Amino acid sequence: MSAAAMLTFPPRSRACYESLMSGQSPSLTQRLAERLARPVSDGHLRRAALHVLDWTGCAVAGAGGPAGRAVASGLGGEGKGPCTAIGSDRRVSVLTAAMINGALGNVLEMDDVDKRAILHPGPSVIPAALAAAQAVDAPAEAFLAAVVRGYEAVIALGRAVGPGHYAFWHNTGTCGPFGAAAAAASLYGLGPEQSVHALGLAGTQASGFWQTRHEPQSMAKQLHTARAAHAGVSAVLFARSGMLGPVDILEGPQGFFAATCPGADPDQVMADQGAEWLIEQVSFKPWPACRHAHPAIDAALAARAAGMAASDIHAIVLTTYPDAVAFCDTPRPQSVIEAKFSLQHSIAAALLFGPLELAHFEPGFFQRRQVRALAGKVVVAAADPYTARYPAHYGAGLAVTLASGETRRFDAPDALGDPENPLGADAVAKKARALMAAGGMAPDASAALESAALGLADGGALGAYAEALMDQRRGGA
Repeated sequence: MSAAAMLTFPPRSRACYESLMSGQSPSLTQRLAERLARPVSDGHLRRAALHVLDWTGCAVAGAGGPAGRAVASGLGGEGKGPCTAIGSDRRVSVLTAAMINGALGNVLEMDDVDKRAILHPGPSVIPAALAAAQAVDAPAEAFLAAVVRGYEAVIALGRAVGPGHYAFWHNTGTCGPFGAAAAAASLYGLGPEQSVHALGLAGTQASGFWQTRHEPQSMAKQLHTARAAHAGVSAVLFARSGMLGPVDILEGPQGFFAATCPGADPDQVMADQGAEWLIEQVSFKPWPACRHAHPAIDAALAARAAGMAASDIHAIVLTTYPDAVAFCDTPRPQSVIEAKFSLQHSIAAALLFGPLELAHFEPGFFQRRQVRALAGKVVVAAADPYTARYPAHYGAGLAVTLASGETRRFDAPDALGDPENPLGADAVAKKARALMAAGGMAPDASAALESAALGLADGGALGAYAEALMDQRRGGA
């Protein structure tokens, strides 16, 4: 591992930092900044490259959607620069790139997720890291190390906010600025003092209400991730120019926890999570639906594999955990996003069609009479053991009663893609290729982009990845 993967402290910054801390205990933000400064191993760089590939597939596919097009169009007049904007052949400024690319990774609900933090690290951290890396012409190793550090910050905070925060706030949007700032700070070479101020400036921009999920036409969820990436990068630019932020942004009397997190556990920010870097505990999503629907899909696929034919099913009872019911109890979805947040539709589609793809959440599928009829037989409830094990485990159980009166039960204690039930690297790459194809890429273009993304951990150039990323629009022509 070279020095490029390490965050160094200039002597002047170290002296300023120690002066800042003199006479008082370090704040959580100061302690977090110190934690982010440790070296990143080659193995973790390789894991980061796999997450970059996963995000790349999601973002390429998302660029062609209404939200992606709206963001790109809305920022079309912003200044030029050295950075890539996915879906466009023009280069843009670092902040514009963070904003545009930050809107894309969550569009199709296939982005990576940390189950304990209940958030998606990739959509905000990776766009911020990519924009910053291109702005400073960083090597690939430094880019990947920044991704690892960004994941660490957003996950550590997300695991501390608690269910009271998640009840109203979109954790990805509110915690994302911290991760984006950590990634950008690593690439801009900020010392500990400036990094603390950058995290404080990022945190004061935290935003994102769950009201968006109650209005299917709303694209605000994509704005949450876009703003998180933008907030993190802008905070770093301000901090390196001398702007000071709130050092006690997390635990201060009118700070993040006090204002937005009833029942928070601030100790979780610095808790020993059992891994050298938390990126190793992040899950990959195999199905294009809300993560809370995934264990139900897995249980339904198990039922299908056991020979449960739709024509023989009299009733279905799904047992899972409360957040899955709160977010995904949508018996008759009327839009693509509602279908992605529907336990009933997800179960019916999995039983009827097998492993789910993007098309299974389009109107041509969720409006089918056969799908509606089977979804109408699904009753959902939250109960143990799944409630007691959440959020450490995302699980569900399916009780399928046949016309004969026989009831068969199928258990999915951990969703596919979680560390306890991992999705292999080959499966992640296959998913990325499918998403790139959905985004209009030709097979040779997607193969080149996949190779460039994974090659970042093997001496490949960041410029080669960025060029392959820009080629995606023409590749599908």
